Amino acid sequence: MDVNAEYVEVKSSGIHHKGVFAAKHIPKGTRIIEYVGEKLTKAQSEKRADVYLEQNEKDPEKNGAVYIFELNKKYDIDGNVPNNPAKYINHSCDPNAEPDIIKGKIWIIALQDIQKGEEITYDYGYDLDSWEDHPCYCGTKNCLGYIVGEDQRDKLKKELAKKNSQNKK
Repeated sequence: MDVNAEYVEVKSSGIHHKGVFAAKHIPKGTRIIEYVGEKLTKAQSEKRADVYLEQNEKDPEKNGAVYIFELNKKYDIDGNVPNNPAKYINHSCDPNAEPDIIKGKIWIIALQDIQKGEEITYDYGYDLDSWEDHPCYCGTKNCLGYIVGEDQRDKLKKELAKKNSQNKK
């Protein structure tokens, strides 16, 4: 498996325990690293996610980690394998990279030049389902405190405003 790990190193992160950092300057548009793992059908993926969520409840150190990435309508990739440093890339509401599926492979691509030592992040793109279960710690100016995709943030702002007004009553 070509993970192209020459660009990255896994280190302690201020966002979420571990993170992936640029080992050298990464030019905009570069395929930084491939997200690799076990290919699962959607049914297998759902079962596996349930197991991970159950394990997370028993072990708070895991902090909700589930490394399942959607590949296409039929398959997902479970990136919880030893040779996948990309599983440690954290979410950010102001990311410097993005995932892209190219010829059946999931690549993390630089959205901008990334300097050596800078943490590599992408938007996980979560929808509003169970948004309260996914706190965000990225700390960017765009952050609403929860991991949701950019296209969902206006809806979340409305949800948060509604929740705040109910709490004041």
